[in-house]
Amino acid sequence: MKRVIATALLSLVTTPVLAEGDAAAGEKGFKKCRSCHMIVSPEGETIVKGGKTGPNLYGIAGRTAGTMDGYKYGASIVEAGESGLVWDEASFVAYATDPRKFLQEYTGDSKAKSKMTFKLKKGAEDIYAYLVSVGPEVAPAAEEASEEATSD
Repeated sequence: MKRVIATALLSLVTTPVLAEGDAAAGEKGFKKCRSCHMIVSPEGETIVKGGKTGPNLYGIAGRTAGTMDGYKYGASIVEAGESGLVWDEASFVAYATDPRKFLQEYTGDSKAKSKMTFKLKKGAEDIYAYLVSVGPEVAPAAEEASEEATSD
Protein backbone atom coordinates (compact mmCIF):
# COMPACT_ATOMS: atom_id res chain seq x y z
CA MET A 1 0.00 0.00 0.00
CA LYS A 2 2.88 2.39 0.78
CA ARG A 3 4.22 1.88 -2.75
CA VAL A 4 0.84 2.75 -4.27
CA ILE A 5 0.64 5.94 -2.22
CA ALA A 6 4.24 6.86 -3.03
CA THR A 7 3.62 6.30 -6.74
CA ALA A 8 0.51 8.49 -6.62
CA LEU A 9 2.43 11.23 -4.84
CA LEU A 10 5.23 10.98 -7.38
CA SER A 11 2.84 11.71 -10.21
CA LEU A 12 1.45 14.80 -8.42
CA VAL A 13 4.67 16.51 -7.39
CA THR A 14 6.98 18.09 -9.97
CA THR A 15 9.58 19.96 -7.94
CA PRO A 16 13.05 18.70 -8.87
CA VAL A 17 15.18 16.78 -6.40
CA LEU A 18 18.59 18.25 -5.78
CA ALA A 19 21.53 16.00 -5.06
CA GLU A 20 24.06 17.03 -2.44
CA GLY A 21 27.18 16.13 -4.38
CA ASP A 22 29.15 18.26 -6.85
CA ALA A 23 27.84 17.62 -10.38
CA ALA A 24 30.98 19.05 -12.02
CA ALA A 25 33.17 16.66 -10.04
CA GLY A 26 30.70 13.88 -10.83
CA GLU A 27 31.03 14.52 -14.54
CA LYS A 28 34.77 13.92 -14.22
CA GLY A 29 34.21 10.93 -11.93
CA PHE A 30 31.78 9.35 -14.37
CA LYS A 31 34.75 8.57 -16.60
CA LYS A 32 35.26 5.52 -14.35
CA CYS A 33 31.69 4.44 -15.02
CA ARG A 34 31.46 4.89 -18.76
CA SER A 35 33.45 1.80 -19.57
CA CYS A 36 30.27 -0.08 -18.60
CA HIS A 37 27.50 2.56 -18.56
CA MET A 38 26.14 5.09 -21.00
CA ILE A 39 23.78 8.01 -20.51
CA VAL A 40 21.26 8.18 -23.36
CA SER A 41 17.86 9.88 -23.17
CA PRO A 42 14.69 8.06 -24.27
CA GLU A 43 14.71 10.28 -27.37
CA GLY A 44 18.09 8.82 -28.32
CA GLU A 45 20.22 11.83 -27.35
CA THR A 46 23.65 10.55 -26.29
CA ILE A 47 24.76 12.51 -23.25
CA VAL A 48 27.73 10.25 -22.52
CA LYS A 49 28.80 7.53 -24.90
CA GLY A 50 29.76 4.48 -22.92
CA GLY A 51 29.68 0.74 -22.65
CA LYS A 52 26.67 -1.53 -22.68
CA THR A 53 27.86 -3.97 -20.04
CA GLY A 54 25.83 -2.04 -17.47
CA PRO A 55 22.43 -0.40 -17.84
CA ASN A 56 21.86 3.09 -19.23
CA LEU A 57 22.00 5.47 -16.26
CA TYR A 58 19.78 8.17 -17.74
CA GLY A 59 16.97 8.86 -15.28
CA ILE A 60 18.31 6.59 -12.56
CA ALA A 61 17.21 9.00 -9.81
CA GLY A 62 13.74 7.89 -8.75
CA ARG A 63 13.81 4.71 -10.86
CA THR A 64 12.93 1.37 -9.32
CA ALA A 65 16.05 -0.81 -9.22
CA GLY A 66 16.34 -3.47 -11.88
CA THR A 67 13.76 -2.01 -14.26
CA MET A 68 15.59 -0.29 -17.14
CA ASP A 69 14.07 -1.63 -20.37
CA GLY A 70 16.47 -3.49 -22.60
CA TYR A 71 18.91 -4.55 -19.90
CA LYS A 72 19.09 -8.04 -18.41
CA TYR A 73 19.58 -7.55 -14.68
CA GLY A 74 20.76 -10.12 -12.17
CA ALA A 75 18.22 -11.75 -9.87
CA SER A 76 19.36 -9.91 -6.72
CA ILE A 77 18.88 -6.39 -8.10
CA VAL A 78 15.49 -7.36 -9.56
CA GLU A 79 14.50 -8.76 -6.17
CA ALA A 80 15.59 -5.53 -4.49
CA GLY A 81 13.49 -3.51 -6.93
CA GLU A 82 10.48 -5.76 -6.38
CA SER A 83 10.96 -5.20 -2.65
CA GLY A 84 10.72 -1.44 -3.15
CA LEU A 85 14.26 -0.22 -3.86
CA VAL A 86 14.03 3.10 -5.69
CA TRP A 87 17.32 4.81 -6.47
CA ASP A 88 17.98 7.90 -4.40
CA GLU A 89 21.29 9.43 -3.38
CA ALA A 90 21.76 7.27 -0.26
CA SER A 91 20.98 3.97 -1.99
CA PHE A 92 23.05 4.88 -5.06
CA VAL A 93 26.07 5.81 -2.94
CA ALA A 94 25.81 2.65 -0.83
CA TYR A 95 25.42 0.45 -3.91
CA ALA A 96 28.27 2.08 -5.85
CA THR A 97 30.58 1.76 -2.83
CA ASP A 98 30.03 -2.00 -2.50
CA PRO A 99 27.32 -3.46 -4.75
CA ARG A 100 27.39 -7.01 -3.39
CA LYS A 101 27.34 -5.95 0.26
CA PHE A 102 24.53 -3.47 -0.42
CA LEU A 103 22.36 -6.13 -2.08
CA GLN A 104 23.07 -8.65 0.65
CA GLU A 105 21.98 -6.16 3.29
CA TYR A 106 18.99 -4.88 1.34
CA THR A 107 17.60 -8.29 0.41
CA GLY A 108 18.69 -10.08 3.57
CA ASP A 109 20.22 -12.80 1.37
CA SER A 110 23.84 -13.55 2.22
CA LYS A 111 24.24 -15.07 -1.26
CA ALA A 112 22.97 -11.99 -3.14
CA LYS A 113 25.36 -10.74 -5.76
CA SER A 114 25.66 -8.00 -8.32
CA LYS A 115 26.86 -7.95 -11.89
CA MET A 116 28.68 -4.74 -10.94
CA THR A 117 31.99 -5.79 -9.46
CA PHE A 118 33.60 -2.34 -9.45
CA LYS A 119 33.63 -0.59 -6.05
CA LEU A 120 33.68 3.18 -6.13
CA LYS A 121 35.90 4.19 -3.22
CA LYS A 122 34.91 7.87 -3.28
CA GLY A 123 32.90 10.37 -5.26
CA ALA A 124 29.62 8.46 -5.56
CA GLU A 125 27.67 11.48 -4.24
CA ASP A 126 29.21 13.60 -7.00
CA ILE A 127 28.40 11.04 -9.69
CA TYR A 128 24.81 10.85 -8.44
CA ALA A 129 24.59 14.67 -8.57
CA TYR A 130 25.89 14.56 -12.15
CA LEU A 131 23.35 11.91 -13.15
CA VAL A 132 20.57 14.00 -11.63
CA SER A 133 21.83 17.09 -13.48
CA VAL A 134 21.71 15.40 -16.91
CA GLY A 135 18.54 13.40 -16.31
CA PRO A 136 14.87 14.28 -16.22
CA GLU A 137 13.39 16.17 -13.28
CA VAL A 138 12.63 13.86 -10.37
CA ALA A 139 9.91 14.65 -7.89
CA PRO A 140 10.76 14.67 -4.17
CA ALA A 141 8.15 11.94 -3.65
CA ALA A 142 10.49 9.50 -5.43
CA GLU A 143 13.15 10.20 -2.83
CA GLU A 144 10.60 9.87 -0.01
CA ALA A 145 9.24 6.61 -1.44
CA SER A 146 12.73 5.16 -1.51
CA GLU A 147 13.39 6.23 2.07
CA GLU A 148 10.10 4.64 3.23
CA ALA A 149 10.88 1.41 1.40
CA THR A 150 14.33 1.11 2.95
CA SER A 151 12.99 1.79 6.45
CA ASP A 152 10.38 -1.01 6.26
